[in-house]
Amino acid sequence: MPVYEYTALDPGGKKRRGIIEADSLASARQKIRQGGGYPVDISETVPKGRSRKTGSLFSLQFGPRVRQREIHLITRQLATLLEAGIPLVQALNGLIEQTGNRTLKTIIAQIKDSVNEGNTLTAALSEHPRLFSRIYVNMVRAGEASGSLDVVLERLAEFGENQQALKSRITAALIYPIFMAVIGTGVLFMLITFIVPGITKVFENSQQALPMITILLIRVSSFLQHSWWLILLLLAGVFFLLRFSLRRPGGRRLWDRMKLTLPLLRDLNIKLASARFGRTLASLLQAGVPLVTALQIVKNILNNVLLAEVLERACEELEKGKSLSGILRGNRWFPPMLVQMIGVGEQSGALEKMLSRAADSYEKEVEARIIALTSLIEPVMIIGMGVAVAIIVISILLPIFEMNQLIR
Repeated sequence: MPVYEYTALDPGGKKRRGIIEADSLASARQKIRQGGGYPVDISETVPKGRSRKTGSLFSLQFGPRVRQREIHLITRQLATLLEAGIPLVQALNGLIEQTGNRTLKTIIAQIKDSVNEGNTLTAALSEHPRLFSRIYVNMVRAGEASGSLDVVLERLAEFGENQQALKSRITAALIYPIFMAVIGTGVLFMLITFIVPGITKVFENSQQALPMITILLIRVSSFLQHSWWLILLLLAGVFFLLRFSLRRPGGRRLWDRMKLTLPLLRDLNIKLASARFGRTLASLLQAGVPLVTALQIVKNILNNVLLAEVLERACEELEKGKSLSGILRGNRWFPPMLVQMIGVGEQSGALEKMLSRAADSYEKEVEARIIALTSLIEPVMIIGMGVAVAIIVISILLPIFEMNQLIR
């Protein structure tokens, strides 16, 4: 059944907006009138014969943006409604009424429409791949197959909220250093570009031999005054070159290797990948997804070609009867503690529990490491700013001291 978005006037003359399902445009108008409204504008959100890709793109590109926390919220709400024994279609109707985001309302209505046509919830969610990830869809598929959809949705909501909380904590820790860097760079630029030229102009008119440091400062100031746009072009060129390189297999592989080998980033990236690996794999296994299928999904969310290749080989070895801990043991990208906990989980039959514990540990370590690094960045930036200002001051004061000595 098509979904229509409408604007109508209520009996008091106030505008109200919403979405409605109807067989046709005329039927939609009739339903709005029956609800006590006078339709002003009605449009079908997505054509009846939309493709999977077109439907999802249309839903996301037009209207308010759908945020991940809204997805986590409706997932938890749907789990609660299903746990209470409410049928799926009625539960989706309840979500439509509770959701304030118009775009998300439309998407849920499309999902309900697909379920009404006889499709599974998994198939309906798959029509919106930009909104519902492979992890989400596969966990729902496992929940439908096992008859425990409400439990799986509850785990999905918890998993998403934990990931969002970790991301928020990391972002919060990085905001202050980034703010300091932007402000510091802006102050130095303004100082060298607009303040220094007025002072150094006195030295240029004095016909005095200037120190090399002062000459360099004058040249830098002159360059920033007249050719600052070249720096912007250079930065833009570097940005687009990096983007182009990262889209090439060789460039992407080199970048991923650097993330796992550079001294300052190596430990942090490996622990972050381990936390993501453990948390995601545990959630998939708890939902009933087979281990090999779960690893195929996990390899795509680690965002690293080298780690994906390791997990691809692990899938092949698992099919030959080997254990996951035995396959990962000795690999330098997977920490020994993670491998040992996987081994204990395999022997005790509590692999999901051990993976969750490992993920908890690595998430705490990642957060502590980022806080430590950001606390180190602050004094380094202050020292850097101090050195830069000191160089500017010395460059200005040296010629003044020499002029005083000549006068004496």
